[in-house]
Amino acid sequence: MRGLTLPGALDEAAAAHPDAAVTFPSSAERVRLADLAAASVDLARGLIADGVGFGERVGVYSRNNADFLVAVMGASRAGAVACPLPMPTSAADLAGYASRLHAITSAASIRRVLVGAGVDGIVRRLGPVLPDLDFLGVTALTKAANGAALPTVTPADVAIVQFTSGSTAVPKGVVLTHRNVVHGTAAIVDGIELGQPGDHGATWLPLYHDMGLFGTLAAVLIGTPMTVWSPSTFIKNPAGWLRAFADMGCTVAPSPNFGYDALLAAVGPDELTDLDLRRWRIAFNGAEPVNPITVERFAARFGPAGFAPETMFPVYGMAEATLAVTFPRLGRRPTTTWVDRERLARDGLALPAAAGAPGSRGLVGLGRPVRGMRVRIVDEHGHALPDGTVGEIEIAGDAVTAGYLTADADADAVGGGGGLGGGGALAPGLAPGLSAAPDPAAALVSRPTSATGGWLATGDLGFLVGEELYISGRRKEMIIIRGVNYYPEDAEALVRDAPGIHRRRCVAVTDTDDTGAEALTVIAETTLESAADRIALATRLRAAIGAALGLAEVSVRLVAPDVLPRTSSGKFRRVEARDLARAQPR
Repeated sequence: MRGLTLPGALDEAAAAHPDAAVTFPSSAERVRLADLAAASVDLARGLIADGVGFGERVGVYSRNNADFLVAVMGASRAGAVACPLPMPTSAADLAGYASRLHAITSAASIRRVLVGAGVDGIVRRLGPVLPDLDFLGVTALTKAANGAALPTVTPADVAIVQFTSGSTAVPKGVVLTHRNVVHGTAAIVDGIELGQPGDHGATWLPLYHDMGLFGTLAAVLIGTPMTVWSPSTFIKNPAGWLRAFADMGCTVAPSPNFGYDALLAAVGPDELTDLDLRRWRIAFNGAEPVNPITVERFAARFGPAGFAPETMFPVYGMAEATLAVTFPRLGRRPTTTWVDRERLARDGLALPAAAGAPGSRGLVGLGRPVRGMRVRIVDEHGHALPDGTVGEIEIAGDAVTAGYLTADADADAVGGGGGLGGGGALAPGLAPGLSAAPDPAAALVSRPTSATGGWLATGDLGFLVGEELYISGRRKEMIIIRGVNYYPEDAEALVRDAPGIHRRRCVAVTDTDDTGAEALTVIAETTLESAADRIALATRLRAAIGAALGLAEVSVRLVAPDVLPRTSSGKFRRVEARDLARAQPR
Protein backbone atom coordinates (compact mmCIF):
# COMPACT_ATOMS: atom_id res chain seq x y z
CA MET A 1 0.00 0.00 0.00
CA ARG A 2 3.01 2.31 0.44
CA GLY A 3 2.83 5.10 -2.13
CA LEU A 4 -0.78 4.32 -3.03
CA THR A 5 -2.17 6.29 -0.11
CA LEU A 6 -1.64 9.91 0.90
CA PRO A 7 0.61 9.14 3.92
CA GLY A 8 2.38 6.39 1.96
CA ALA A 9 3.18 8.79 -0.87
CA LEU A 10 4.44 11.36 1.65
CA ASP A 11 6.70 8.77 3.28
CA GLU A 12 8.19 7.85 -0.09
CA ALA A 13 8.82 11.50 -0.95
CA ALA A 14 10.34 12.17 2.48
CA ALA A 15 12.65 9.14 2.14
CA ALA A 16 13.83 10.19 -1.33
CA HIS A 17 13.95 13.97 -0.68
CA PRO A 18 14.15 14.49 3.11
CA ASP A 19 15.47 18.04 2.83
CA ALA A 20 13.00 19.27 0.20
CA ALA A 21 10.88 21.86 1.94
CA VAL A 22 7.63 23.76 1.92
CA THR A 23 8.19 27.41 2.81
CA PHE A 24 5.49 29.69 4.25
CA PRO A 25 6.73 33.31 4.02
CA SER A 26 3.59 34.73 5.67
CA SER A 27 4.22 32.73 8.86
CA ALA A 28 8.04 32.59 8.55
CA GLU A 29 8.01 28.77 8.51
CA ARG A 30 9.99 26.22 6.56
CA VAL A 31 9.16 22.54 6.98
CA ARG A 32 11.29 19.74 5.51
CA LEU A 33 9.44 16.73 4.10
CA ALA A 34 11.13 14.47 6.65
CA ASP A 35 9.82 16.69 9.45
CA LEU A 36 6.36 16.91 7.87
CA ALA A 37 6.13 13.13 7.74
CA ALA A 38 7.29 12.78 11.36
CA ALA A 39 4.88 15.47 12.60
CA SER A 40 1.97 13.79 10.80
CA VAL A 41 2.78 10.52 12.59
CA ASP A 42 2.74 12.30 15.96
CA LEU A 43 -0.54 14.04 15.13
CA ALA A 44 -2.11 10.76 14.00
CA ARG A 45 -1.18 9.17 17.33
CA GLY A 46 -2.51 12.19 19.18
CA LEU A 47 -5.83 11.88 17.34
CA ILE A 48 -6.08 8.19 18.12
CA ALA A 49 -5.33 8.90 21.80
CA ASP A 50 -8.13 11.48 21.71
CA GLY A 51 -10.52 8.79 20.49
CA VAL A 52 -10.86 9.57 16.79
CA GLY A 53 -12.52 6.72 14.91
CA PHE A 54 -11.52 5.19 11.58
CA GLY A 55 -13.39 7.05 8.85
CA GLU A 56 -14.43 9.88 11.18
CA ARG A 57 -14.60 13.23 9.44
CA VAL A 58 -12.26 15.76 11.06
CA GLY A 59 -12.31 19.45 10.22
CA VAL A 60 -9.08 21.25 9.27
CA TYR A 61 -9.21 24.92 10.21
CA SER A 62 -5.97 26.67 9.43
CA ARG A 63 -4.41 29.50 7.51
CA ASN A 64 -1.78 28.81 4.86
CA ASN A 65 0.87 27.51 7.21
CA ALA A 66 2.66 24.30 8.16
CA ASP A 67 -0.13 23.21 10.51
CA PHE A 68 -2.50 22.86 7.56
CA LEU A 69 -0.38 20.21 5.86
CA VAL A 70 0.38 18.46 9.15
CA ALA A 71 -3.36 18.31 9.89
CA VAL A 72 -4.34 16.87 6.50
CA MET A 73 -1.55 14.31 6.53
CA GLY A 74 -2.00 13.43 10.20
CA ALA A 75 -5.75 12.96 9.94
CA SER A 76 -5.43 10.70 6.90
CA ARG A 77 -2.63 8.71 8.56
CA ALA A 78 -4.94 8.10 11.54
CA GLY A 79 -7.57 6.68 9.19
CA ALA A 80 -9.75 9.77 9.61
CA VAL A 81 -11.09 11.92 6.79
CA ALA A 82 -9.57 15.42 6.51
CA CYS A 83 -12.21 18.07 5.77
CA PRO A 84 -10.60 21.46 4.97
CA LEU A 85 -12.93 24.22 6.19
CA PRO A 86 -13.12 27.67 4.59
CA MET A 87 -11.63 30.62 6.45
CA PRO A 88 -13.62 33.88 6.63
CA THR A 89 -12.94 36.28 3.78
CA SER A 90 -14.11 39.27 5.84
CA ALA A 91 -14.52 40.08 9.52
CA ALA A 92 -17.63 42.11 8.77
CA ASP A 93 -20.09 39.21 8.60
CA LEU A 94 -19.01 36.80 11.31
CA ALA A 95 -22.60 35.74 12.02
CA GLY A 96 -23.23 34.80 8.38
CA TYR A 97 -19.88 33.03 8.19
CA ALA A 98 -20.59 31.08 11.37
CA SER A 99 -23.94 30.03 9.94
CA ARG A 100 -22.31 28.72 6.76
CA LEU A 101 -19.65 26.92 8.76
CA HIS A 102 -22.33 25.35 10.97
CA ALA A 103 -24.20 24.15 7.88
CA ILE A 104 -21.07 22.42 6.58
CA THR A 105 -19.89 20.87 9.83
CA SER A 106 -23.31 19.67 10.97
CA ALA A 107 -24.26 18.18 7.62
CA ALA A 108 -20.87 16.46 7.43
CA SER A 109 -21.17 15.30 11.07
CA ILE A 110 -17.86 16.92 11.99
CA ARG A 111 -17.23 17.06 15.74
CA ARG A 112 -13.45 17.43 15.99
CA VAL A 113 -11.77 20.38 14.27
CA LEU A 114 -7.98 20.58 14.02
CA VAL A 115 -6.92 24.18 14.53
CA GLY A 116 -3.70 25.62 13.13
CA ALA A 117 -1.59 28.42 14.54
CA GLY A 118 -2.74 32.01 14.16
CA VAL A 119 -6.51 31.57 14.33
CA ASP A 120 -7.03 31.58 18.10
CA GLY A 121 -8.94 34.86 17.98
CA ILE A 122 -11.42 33.60 15.40
CA VAL A 123 -11.87 30.30 17.24
CA ARG A 124 -12.62 32.12 20.51
CA ARG A 125 -15.42 34.01 18.76
CA LEU A 126 -16.74 30.93 16.98
CA GLY A 127 -16.70 28.65 20.01
CA PRO A 128 -19.81 30.05 21.74
CA VAL A 129 -21.90 30.00 18.54
CA LEU A 130 -20.68 26.55 17.44
CA PRO A 131 -20.83 24.65 20.76
CA ASP A 132 -21.00 21.21 19.13
CA LEU A 133 -17.48 21.52 17.74
CA ASP A 134 -14.41 20.44 19.67
CA PHE A 135 -11.55 22.69 18.54
CA LEU A 136 -8.20 20.90 18.98
CA GLY A 137 -4.85 22.62 18.48
CA VAL A 138 -2.55 20.83 16.04
CA THR A 139 0.52 21.59 18.17
CA ALA A 140 -1.10 20.40 21.41
CA LEU A 141 -2.31 17.14 19.88
CA THR A 142 1.08 16.50 18.30
CA LYS A 143 2.76 16.89 21.67
CA ALA A 144 0.21 14.55 23.25
CA ALA A 145 1.19 11.69 20.96
CA ASN A 146 1.81 8.30 22.56
CA GLY A 147 2.85 4.95 21.16
CA ALA A 148 -0.59 4.14 19.77
CA ALA A 149 -0.51 1.81 16.78
CA LEU A 150 -1.53 3.39 13.50
CA PRO A 151 -4.25 1.74 11.42
CA THR A 152 -3.76 0.28 7.97
CA VAL A 153 -5.08 2.75 5.42
CA THR A 154 -5.95 1.45 1.94
CA PRO A 155 -6.33 3.24 -1.41
CA ALA A 156 -10.11 2.66 -1.26
CA ASP A 157 -10.48 4.49 2.06
CA VAL A 158 -11.66 8.09 2.04
CA ALA A 159 -8.82 10.59 2.53
CA ILE A 160 -10.38 14.02 2.05
CA VAL A 161 -13.79 15.63 1.77
CA GLN A 162 -13.20 18.74 -0.34
CA PHE A 163 -15.97 21.33 -0.16
CA THR A 164 -16.73 22.97 -3.50
CA SER A 165 -16.60 26.76 -3.68
CA GLY A 166 -20.35 27.15 -4.21
CA SER A 167 -20.69 29.84 -6.90
CA THR A 168 -24.33 28.94 -7.56
CA ALA A 169 -25.30 27.40 -4.21
CA VAL A 170 -23.92 26.42 -0.82
CA PRO A 171 -20.79 24.22 -1.02
CA LYS A 172 -21.13 20.46 -0.96
CA GLY A 173 -18.57 17.90 0.08
CA VAL A 174 -16.72 15.99 -2.61
CA VAL A 175 -15.66 12.57 -1.29
CA LEU A 176 -12.11 11.71 -2.39
CA THR A 177 -10.38 8.41 -1.65
CA HIS A 178 -6.64 7.96 -1.28
CA ARG A 179 -6.69 6.45 -4.78
CA ASN A 180 -8.38 9.60 -6.12
CA VAL A 181 -5.80 11.88 -4.50
CA VAL A 182 -2.76 9.87 -5.58
CA HIS A 183 -3.99 9.60 -9.19
CA GLY A 184 -5.11 13.24 -9.30
CA THR A 185 -1.82 14.67 -8.09
CA ALA A 186 0.12 12.31 -10.38
CA ALA A 187 -1.88 13.63 -13.35
CA ILE A 188 -0.82 17.18 -12.46
CA VAL A 189 2.83 16.13 -12.22
CA ASP A 190 2.62 14.29 -15.53
CA GLY A 191 0.74 17.10 -17.31
CA ILE A 192 3.37 19.76 -16.68
CA GLU A 193 6.40 17.48 -16.19
CA LEU A 194 6.74 18.82 -12.66
CA GLY A 195 10.03 17.98 -10.99
CA GLN A 196 12.36 19.20 -13.73
CA PRO A 197 15.75 20.45 -12.49
CA GLY A 198 15.24 23.81 -10.83
CA ASP A 199 11.45 23.49 -10.52
CA HIS A 200 9.93 25.38 -7.61
CA GLY A 201 6.17 25.48 -7.05
CA ALA A 202 4.34 28.45 -5.59
CA THR A 203 0.82 29.44 -4.62
CA TRP A 204 -1.08 32.19 -2.83
CA LEU A 205 -4.41 30.41 -3.11
CA PRO A 206 -6.00 29.20 0.15
CA LEU A 207 -5.04 25.63 0.93
CA TYR A 208 -8.65 24.83 1.81
CA HIS A 209 -9.49 25.37 -1.88
CA ASP A 210 -8.89 22.50 -4.29
CA MET A 211 -6.58 24.45 -6.60
CA GLY A 212 -4.41 25.46 -3.65
CA LEU A 213 -4.49 22.10 -1.87
CA PHE A 214 -3.93 19.63 -4.70
CA GLY A 215 -1.49 21.89 -6.49
CA THR A 216 0.60 21.98 -3.32
CA LEU A 217 0.27 18.24 -2.70
CA ALA A 218 1.39 17.52 -6.27
CA ALA A 219 4.71 19.21 -5.53
CA VAL A 220 5.07 17.81 -1.99
CA LEU A 221 4.47 14.21 -3.01
CA ILE A 222 7.37 14.22 -5.50
CA GLY A 223 9.79 16.25 -3.38
CA THR A 224 9.66 19.50 -5.37
CA PRO A 225 10.27 22.66 -3.31
CA MET A 226 7.08 24.64 -2.69
CA THR A 227 6.39 28.16 -1.41
CA VAL A 228 2.95 28.96 -0.02
CA TRP A 229 1.96 32.56 0.68
CA SER A 230 -1.21 33.68 2.41
CA PRO A 231 -3.98 34.88 0.05
CA SER A 232 -3.88 38.33 1.66
CA THR A 233 -0.24 38.74 0.61
CA PHE A 234 -1.32 38.65 -3.01
CA ILE A 235 -4.63 40.49 -2.65
CA LYS A 236 -3.09 43.42 -0.75
CA ASN A 237 0.02 43.74 -2.91
CA PRO A 238 0.01 41.80 -6.21
CA ALA A 239 3.11 43.61 -7.45
CA GLY A 240 5.06 42.79 -4.28
CA TRP A 241 4.03 39.15 -4.53
CA LEU A 242 5.18 38.97 -8.16
CA ARG A 243 8.60 40.37 -7.29
CA ALA A 244 8.99 37.90 -4.42
CA PHE A 245 7.90 35.07 -6.72
CA ALA A 246 10.49 36.09 -9.31
CA ASP A 247 13.29 36.72 -6.79
CA MET A 248 12.82 33.22 -5.31
CA GLY A 249 13.13 31.66 -8.77
CA CYS A 250 9.71 30.04 -8.66
CA THR A 251 8.71 28.24 -11.84
CA VAL A 252 5.08 27.09 -11.42
CA ALA A 253 2.08 28.96 -9.98
CA PRO A 254 -1.72 28.77 -10.29
CA SER A 255 -4.27 31.55 -10.28
CA PRO A 256 -7.84 32.20 -11.37
CA ASN A 257 -8.13 34.66 -14.25
CA PHE A 258 -8.86 37.56 -11.88
CA GLY A 259 -5.38 37.13 -10.38
CA TYR A 260 -3.76 37.90 -13.72
CA ASP A 261 -6.07 40.93 -14.08
CA ALA A 262 -4.89 42.08 -10.65
CA LEU A 263 -1.25 41.82 -11.73
CA LEU A 264 -2.00 43.80 -14.89
CA ALA A 265 -3.61 46.53 -12.80
CA ALA A 266 -0.77 46.55 -10.26
CA VAL A 267 2.28 46.50 -12.53
CA GLY A 268 2.42 49.08 -15.30
CA PRO A 269 4.60 48.92 -18.43
CA ASP A 270 7.10 51.31 -16.81
CA GLU A 271 7.42 49.19 -13.66
CA LEU A 272 9.16 46.15 -15.16
CA THR A 273 12.69 47.23 -14.28
CA ASP A 274 14.63 44.44 -12.55
CA LEU A 275 11.65 42.07 -12.83
CA ASP A 276 12.94 38.79 -14.25
CA LEU A 277 10.22 36.27 -15.15
CA ARG A 278 12.32 34.06 -17.41
CA ARG A 279 12.15 31.11 -14.99
CA TRP A 280 8.35 31.17 -14.84
CA ARG A 281 7.51 27.97 -16.71
CA ILE A 282 3.80 27.28 -15.98
CA ALA A 283 1.15 29.90 -15.14
CA PHE A 284 -1.98 27.85 -14.50
CA ASN A 285 -5.14 29.80 -15.35
CA GLY A 286 -8.28 28.09 -14.09
CA ALA A 287 -11.06 27.94 -11.44
CA GLU A 288 -13.09 30.54 -13.38
CA PRO A 289 -13.61 31.39 -17.08
CA VAL A 290 -10.35 32.19 -18.87
CA ASN A 291 -10.61 35.56 -20.60
CA PRO A 292 -8.79 35.72 -23.95
CA ILE A 293 -8.25 39.46 -23.50
CA THR A 294 -6.49 38.87 -20.18
CA VAL A 295 -4.32 36.17 -21.73
CA GLU A 296 -3.29 38.47 -24.59
CA ARG A 297 -2.68 41.50 -22.38
CA PHE A 298 -0.64 39.55 -19.83
CA ALA A 299 1.74 38.16 -22.43
CA ALA A 300 2.17 41.60 -23.98
CA ARG A 301 2.71 43.39 -20.66
CA PHE A 302 5.15 40.95 -19.09
CA GLY A 303 6.91 39.75 -22.22
CA PRO A 304 9.65 42.40 -21.79
CA ALA A 305 10.31 40.92 -18.32
CA GLY A 306 10.88 37.46 -19.79
CA PHE A 307 7.39 35.99 -19.53
CA ALA A 308 7.01 33.65 -22.53
CA PRO A 309 3.55 33.44 -24.17
CA GLU A 310 3.53 29.64 -23.83
CA THR A 311 3.93 29.99 -20.04
CA MET A 312 0.26 30.94 -19.75
CA PHE A 313 -1.46 27.59 -19.20
CA PRO A 314 -5.28 27.69 -19.41
CA VAL A 315 -6.76 24.58 -17.79
CA TYR A 316 -10.04 22.98 -16.76
CA GLY A 317 -10.45 21.28 -13.43
CA MET A 318 -12.67 20.77 -10.41
CA ALA A 319 -12.69 19.25 -6.95
CA GLU A 320 -14.68 16.29 -8.27
CA ALA A 321 -11.66 15.31 -10.42
CA THR A 322 -9.12 15.89 -7.63
CA LEU A 323 -8.46 19.04 -9.67
CA ALA A 324 -7.03 18.28 -13.13
CA VAL A 325 -9.33 17.46 -16.07
CA THR A 326 -7.72 18.97 -19.20
CA PHE A 327 -4.30 20.55 -19.79
CA PRO A 328 -2.88 22.03 -23.01
CA ARG A 329 0.22 20.57 -24.57
CA LEU A 330 3.44 21.84 -23.01
CA GLY A 331 5.13 24.56 -25.03
CA ARG A 332 1.96 25.61 -26.85
CA ARG A 333 0.82 29.20 -26.84
CA PRO A 334 -2.79 29.73 -25.67
CA THR A 335 -5.26 29.36 -28.52
CA THR A 336 -8.52 31.29 -28.86
CA THR A 337 -11.38 30.13 -31.07
CA TRP A 338 -13.85 32.82 -32.14
CA VAL A 339 -17.45 31.73 -32.65
CA ASP A 340 -20.80 33.30 -33.46
CA ARG A 341 -22.14 34.39 -30.06
CA GLU A 342 -25.83 34.14 -30.93
CA ARG A 343 -25.65 30.70 -32.56
CA LEU A 344 -23.61 29.43 -29.60
CA ALA A 345 -26.20 30.55 -27.04
CA ARG A 346 -29.39 29.87 -28.96
CA ASP A 347 -28.53 26.80 -31.02
CA GLY A 348 -25.58 25.31 -29.14
CA LEU A 349 -23.37 25.43 -32.24
CA ALA A 350 -19.79 26.70 -32.27
CA LEU A 351 -19.74 28.32 -35.71
CA PRO A 352 -16.57 30.21 -36.71
CA ALA A 353 -16.59 34.01 -36.63
CA ALA A 354 -14.04 36.72 -37.30
CA ALA A 355 -11.77 37.42 -34.35
CA GLY A 356 -13.06 40.35 -32.31
CA ALA A 357 -15.92 41.09 -34.69
CA PRO A 358 -19.25 42.35 -33.32
CA GLY A 359 -21.39 39.36 -32.40
CA SER A 360 -18.39 37.07 -31.92
CA ARG A 361 -17.15 35.45 -28.73
CA GLY A 362 -13.63 34.28 -28.04
CA LEU A 363 -13.16 31.01 -26.16
CA VAL A 364 -9.75 29.88 -24.94
CA GLY A 365 -8.79 26.26 -25.58
CA LEU A 366 -8.26 24.31 -22.36
CA GLY A 367 -6.35 21.36 -23.74
CA ARG A 368 -6.94 17.61 -23.72
CA PRO A 369 -7.74 15.16 -20.92
CA VAL A 370 -4.88 14.59 -18.48
CA ARG A 371 -3.52 11.12 -17.84
CA GLY A 372 -6.21 8.72 -16.65
CA MET A 373 -9.09 11.10 -17.44
CA ARG A 374 -11.86 10.74 -20.03
CA VAL A 375 -14.05 13.60 -21.24
CA ARG A 376 -17.17 13.65 -23.39
CA ILE A 377 -19.96 16.08 -24.32
CA VAL A 378 -23.55 14.86 -24.05
CA ASP A 379 -27.07 16.12 -24.64
CA GLU A 380 -29.87 16.09 -22.05
CA HIS A 381 -30.44 12.38 -22.72
CA GLY A 382 -26.80 11.41 -22.15
CA HIS A 383 -26.04 10.88 -25.85
CA ALA A 384 -22.58 11.89 -27.07
CA LEU A 385 -22.54 14.99 -29.28
CA PRO A 386 -20.36 15.69 -32.34
CA ASP A 387 -17.49 18.17 -32.38
CA GLY A 388 -18.54 21.80 -32.27
CA THR A 389 -21.86 21.11 -30.55
CA VAL A 390 -22.48 22.44 -27.04
CA GLY A 391 -23.58 20.03 -24.35
CA GLU A 392 -22.83 19.08 -20.77
CA ILE A 393 -19.29 18.01 -19.97
CA GLU A 394 -18.99 14.58 -18.37
CA ILE A 395 -15.81 13.07 -16.95
CA ALA A 396 -14.60 9.65 -15.81
CA GLY A 397 -11.33 8.31 -14.42
CA ASP A 398 -9.36 7.12 -11.42
CA ALA A 399 -9.17 10.61 -9.92
CA VAL A 400 -12.94 11.24 -10.14
CA THR A 401 -14.99 11.31 -6.92
CA ALA A 402 -17.10 8.41 -5.70
CA GLY A 403 -19.87 10.72 -4.53
CA TYR A 404 -20.94 13.71 -2.46
CA LEU A 405 -21.84 14.40 1.12
CA THR A 406 -25.17 16.13 1.47
CA ALA A 407 -27.78 16.63 4.13
CA ASP A 408 -30.57 15.71 1.73
CA ALA A 409 -30.62 12.32 0.04
CA ASP A 410 -32.86 13.70 -2.71
CA ALA A 411 -30.71 16.74 -3.41
CA ASP A 412 -29.47 17.53 -6.88
CA ALA A 413 -25.93 16.18 -6.87
CA VAL A 414 -24.57 17.67 -10.07
CA GLY A 415 -20.98 18.74 -9.54
CA GLY A 416 -18.52 21.23 -10.95
CA GLY A 417 -18.65 23.84 -8.23
CA GLY A 418 -22.31 24.08 -7.29
CA GLY A 419 -24.15 22.62 -4.34
CA LEU A 420 -23.33 22.17 -0.63
CA GLY A 421 -21.76 19.31 0.94
CA GLY A 422 -22.69 17.53 3.98
CA GLY A 423 -22.70 13.90 4.67
CA GLY A 424 -23.33 11.00 6.85
CA ALA A 425 -24.64 7.51 6.20
CA LEU A 426 -23.27 5.54 3.27
CA ALA A 427 -25.13 4.89 0.09
CA PRO A 428 -25.01 1.11 -0.43
CA GLY A 429 -21.69 -0.09 -1.80
CA LEU A 430 -20.21 3.39 -2.20
CA ALA A 431 -16.98 4.81 -0.78
CA PRO A 432 -15.93 2.08 1.68
CA GLY A 433 -14.20 3.33 4.81
CA LEU A 434 -16.50 6.29 5.42
CA SER A 435 -18.25 5.91 8.74
CA ALA A 436 -21.96 6.46 9.21
CA ALA A 437 -22.99 9.84 10.52
CA PRO A 438 -24.61 10.34 13.90
CA ASP A 439 -27.26 12.44 12.17
CA PRO A 440 -29.72 10.04 10.51
CA ALA A 441 -30.95 12.81 8.22
CA ALA A 442 -27.56 13.08 6.57
CA ALA A 443 -26.72 10.81 3.66
CA LEU A 444 -23.99 10.20 1.11
CA VAL A 445 -25.49 10.77 -2.31
CA SER A 446 -24.10 8.80 -5.22
CA ARG A 447 -22.78 10.84 -8.09
CA PRO A 448 -25.16 11.36 -11.01
CA THR A 449 -24.20 9.12 -13.92
CA SER A 450 -25.40 8.49 -17.41
CA ALA A 451 -26.80 5.12 -18.35
CA THR A 452 -23.41 3.47 -18.85
CA GLY A 453 -19.76 3.94 -18.14
CA GLY A 454 -19.90 5.68 -14.75
CA TRP A 455 -19.61 9.21 -16.16
CA LEU A 456 -19.86 12.20 -13.80
CA ALA A 457 -22.01 15.11 -14.95
CA THR A 458 -20.08 18.31 -14.20
CA GLY A 459 -22.80 20.92 -14.70
CA ASP A 460 -20.48 22.76 -17.11
CA LEU A 461 -21.36 23.40 -20.75
CA GLY A 462 -18.83 23.17 -23.54
CA PHE A 463 -17.78 21.52 -26.78
CA LEU A 464 -14.86 19.60 -28.25
CA VAL A 465 -12.85 20.28 -31.37
CA GLY A 466 -10.77 17.17 -31.86
CA GLU A 467 -9.86 16.44 -28.24
CA GLU A 468 -9.52 20.13 -27.36
CA LEU A 469 -12.06 21.29 -24.77
CA TYR A 470 -13.79 24.67 -24.78
CA ILE A 471 -16.05 25.85 -21.95
CA SER A 472 -19.04 27.99 -22.85
CA GLY A 473 -20.70 28.34 -19.43
CA ARG A 474 -22.44 26.74 -16.47
CA ARG A 475 -25.72 24.90 -16.93
CA LYS A 476 -27.23 26.46 -13.79
CA GLU A 477 -26.06 29.94 -14.79
CA MET A 478 -27.63 29.99 -18.23
CA ILE A 479 -30.04 32.95 -18.50
CA ILE A 480 -33.32 32.21 -20.28
CA ILE A 481 -35.54 35.11 -21.34
CA ARG A 482 -38.74 34.33 -23.27
CA GLY A 483 -37.36 30.88 -24.09
CA VAL A 484 -34.07 32.20 -25.52
CA ASN A 485 -30.69 31.27 -23.98
CA TYR A 486 -28.09 33.87 -23.05
CA TYR A 487 -24.67 33.23 -21.51
CA PRO A 488 -23.93 35.56 -18.58
CA GLU A 489 -20.33 35.87 -19.82
CA ASP A 490 -21.56 37.62 -22.98
CA ALA A 491 -23.22 40.40 -20.98
CA GLU A 492 -20.36 40.64 -18.49
CA ALA A 493 -17.80 41.04 -21.28
CA LEU A 494 -19.65 44.16 -22.44
CA VAL A 495 -19.50 45.72 -18.96
CA ARG A 496 -16.11 44.85 -17.44
CA ASP A 497 -13.99 47.45 -19.20
CA ALA A 498 -16.51 50.29 -19.17
CA PRO A 499 -15.23 53.51 -17.51
CA GLY A 500 -16.53 53.69 -13.96
CA ILE A 501 -16.61 49.92 -13.34
CA HIS A 502 -14.48 48.96 -10.33
CA ARG A 503 -11.73 46.47 -11.25
CA ARG A 504 -13.85 44.86 -14.00
CA ARG A 505 -16.18 43.38 -11.37
CA CYS A 506 -19.66 42.47 -12.53
CA VAL A 507 -22.02 39.51 -12.61
CA ALA A 508 -25.03 38.73 -14.83
CA VAL A 509 -28.08 36.87 -13.50
CA THR A 510 -31.76 36.41 -14.21
CA ASP A 511 -33.91 38.83 -12.20
CA THR A 512 -36.71 41.33 -12.75
CA ASP A 513 -36.52 44.82 -14.24
CA ASP A 514 -38.26 47.99 -13.03
CA THR A 515 -41.59 46.77 -14.39
CA GLY A 516 -41.36 43.42 -12.63
CA ALA A 517 -40.75 41.51 -15.88
CA GLU A 518 -38.03 38.86 -16.09
CA ALA A 519 -34.79 40.38 -17.33
CA LEU A 520 -31.11 39.79 -17.83
CA THR A 521 -29.69 41.77 -14.92
CA VAL A 522 -26.08 42.87 -14.62
CA ILE A 523 -24.85 43.82 -11.15
CA ALA A 524 -21.65 45.82 -11.30
CA GLU A 525 -19.36 47.50 -8.80
CA THR A 526 -18.65 51.17 -9.46
CA THR A 527 -16.51 53.91 -7.98
CA LEU A 528 -18.92 56.62 -9.12
CA GLU A 529 -20.58 58.47 -6.24
CA SER A 530 -22.79 60.99 -8.02
CA ALA A 531 -26.34 59.76 -8.54
CA ALA A 532 -26.43 61.43 -11.95
CA ASP A 533 -23.19 59.74 -13.02
CA ARG A 534 -24.45 56.35 -11.84
CA ILE A 535 -27.73 56.75 -13.73
CA ALA A 536 -25.86 57.75 -16.87
CA LEU A 537 -23.50 54.75 -16.58
CA ALA A 538 -26.37 52.31 -16.01
CA THR A 539 -28.22 53.76 -19.00
CA ARG A 540 -25.17 53.39 -21.28
CA LEU A 541 -24.55 49.85 -20.15
CA ARG A 542 -28.17 48.83 -20.57
CA ALA A 543 -28.19 50.18 -24.11
CA ALA A 544 -24.89 48.47 -25.00
CA ILE A 545 -26.02 45.08 -23.67
CA GLY A 546 -29.41 45.33 -25.33
CA ALA A 547 -27.94 46.26 -28.69
CA ALA A 548 -25.25 43.58 -28.63
CA LEU A 549 -27.52 40.74 -27.51
CA GLY A 550 -30.69 41.87 -29.29
CA LEU A 551 -32.55 41.91 -25.99
CA ALA A 552 -34.96 44.51 -24.64
CA GLU A 553 -35.28 42.99 -21.17
CA VAL A 554 -32.04 44.29 -19.63
CA SER A 555 -31.50 45.74 -16.18
CA VAL A 556 -28.31 47.20 -14.69
CA ARG A 557 -27.79 47.66 -10.97
CA LEU A 558 -24.72 49.37 -9.55
CA VAL A 559 -23.24 48.60 -6.15
CA ALA A 560 -20.29 49.93 -4.15
CA PRO A 561 -16.74 48.65 -4.65
CA ASP A 562 -15.82 45.29 -3.08
CA VAL A 563 -19.44 44.42 -2.33
CA LEU A 564 -20.06 41.51 -4.70
CA PRO A 565 -19.65 38.26 -2.72
CA ARG A 566 -17.05 35.77 -3.90
CA THR A 567 -16.26 32.12 -3.31
CA SER A 568 -12.92 30.86 -2.01
CA SER A 569 -11.65 30.62 -5.59
CA GLY A 570 -12.70 34.15 -6.49
CA LYS A 571 -15.88 33.30 -8.39
CA PHE A 572 -18.88 35.49 -7.75
CA ARG A 573 -21.70 34.00 -5.69
CA ARG A 574 -24.47 34.69 -8.17
CA VAL A 575 -27.47 33.99 -5.97
CA GLU A 576 -26.10 36.13 -3.14
CA ALA A 577 -25.16 38.88 -5.60
CA ARG A 578 -28.70 38.94 -6.97
CA ASP A 579 -30.18 39.11 -3.46
CA LEU A 580 -27.77 41.87 -2.53
CA ALA A 581 -28.72 43.91 -5.58
CA ARG A 582 -32.42 43.50 -4.82
CA ALA A 583 -31.82 45.19 -1.48
CA GLN A 584 -30.25 48.21 -3.20
CA PRO A 585 -32.42 51.20 -4.16
CA ARG A 586 -33.26 51.15 -7.86
